Amino acid sequence: MKQKRILLSHANIIDENGEIFKEKDIVIEKGKIQSVGDACDHAETAEFDEIIDCSEYYVTPGLVNLHCHCAMNMFKGIAEDVDADSWFNKNIFPYESKLTEDDVYVGTKLGIAEMLNAGVTAFADHYFAEKAVLNAVLDTGIRADIAPTLFGMAPDFKERLEAVSAFCEENRNVSERVAVRMGPHAPYTCPPDSLREIVKRAKDMDLNLHMHISETREQVAASRELYGKTPFEMTYESGAFDRQMIVAHGLWIEEEDFKYINEKTWFGVCPKTYEKLAMGTGLVFEYRDRLNYSFGTDGAASSNTLNTCEQARYFALLGKFEAWDPCVFETKEVWKSLMRGHQAFSFHTGKIEAGYGADLVIWDLKKSNTWPVYHPITSILYSSEPSNVAFTMVDGVFLKKNGQLVMDERALLEEGARTQKSILSRGKGEAKVFY
Repeated sequence: MKQKRILLSHANIIDENGEIFKEKDIVIEKGKIQSVGDACDHAETAEFDEIIDCSEYYVTPGLVNLHCHCAMNMFKGIAEDVDADSWFNKNIFPYESKLTEDDVYVGTKLGIAEMLNAGVTAFADHYFAEKAVLNAVLDTGIRADIAPTLFGMAPDFKERLEAVSAFCEENRNVSERVAVRMGPHAPYTCPPDSLREIVKRAKDMDLNLHMHISETREQVAASRELYGKTPFEMTYESGAFDRQMIVAHGLWIEEEDFKYINEKTWFGVCPKTYEKLAMGTGLVFEYRDRLNYSFGTDGAASSNTLNTCEQARYFALLGKFEAWDPCVFETKEVWKSLMRGHQAFSFHTGKIEAGYGADLVIWDLKKSNTWPVYHPITSILYSSEPSNVAFTMVDGVFLKKNGQLVMDERALLEEGARTQKSILSRGKGEAKVFY
């Protein structure tokens, strides 16, 4: 995808802290923000390949998705109104056991299309068939931090660990838009010996980690019964927190667990899933000021969408509701948390400053669902829809333009329909692991 020299003229900027700067010109070249300054008349317009008048728009850093299973877009709506046991063991795991590389490729592209449409410019993926995930990322232009899933209790664990290690080594420098890390699934699917082996391999290869920890109250209780320790302590004893870690959920973190985590530990919080599967609010909401956290979406099979702005909205509303206090979870606090996810990645994005990667969203708030605008962050967080995203830019390239995805969405939807038919015709298989 060709990187152009682009001018976003007379832009209204909302930065990562929620501060607003009006009438600014943003110059983009070679995938980076070259300069940000007061708007002026650029007499030499020929020096730009493209000029976008942003005087009626708001420009923000792109959104990021700190935890998802992108390919599970193929399972959107397949397991509804069931408890966690049925969701995992009777539906998702059996269907996943028969997924092909092609299924994962198409599902990942569908998820990427949805994210780009909603202004998400980078995502942290945790899934298998990682080569298909990588190809979808490279083909679409988005950024991704890819953690191939490892189940320590699977019968082919040793072979899988070697395959994942080879994938990470081969692709760690494949693109500036791609990062790789190890993805042990969870302490409850990776027994202590296998988890230690994964962590050692990550350390030997200088890789970071992404795993599920303390998702549910039942997991914490089971860990205490089996090992006499919380999942966070089990993870700590494996050495995992020596590396930078994305914790998927961590919803039921406890006070004692704070001695195990550190400044390199990031939480991908997915409140829509917690509501959907009736998982409770745990203690993440209460402890949020002590955590490095931002928002993920989990897979669309549980959250139904991959829109992190929506997740931030659910987080704030649920937090206010549970606290019986409309004054907490203030708008700027939630916005900062949404933007903070960039810091968990190695892409040097998340600020509209010279030298940062040009991953940007241009918002059109002059629509019936967001108009009139008194406070633009409030409009984005509480009123916006993907239709308010006029442009999505990744690495200096527009992947959504004038309200339309650049990719051939119609062809992708047709491909998705064929894949859905194939998945249903194959039916459920036998899961290798159990929740």
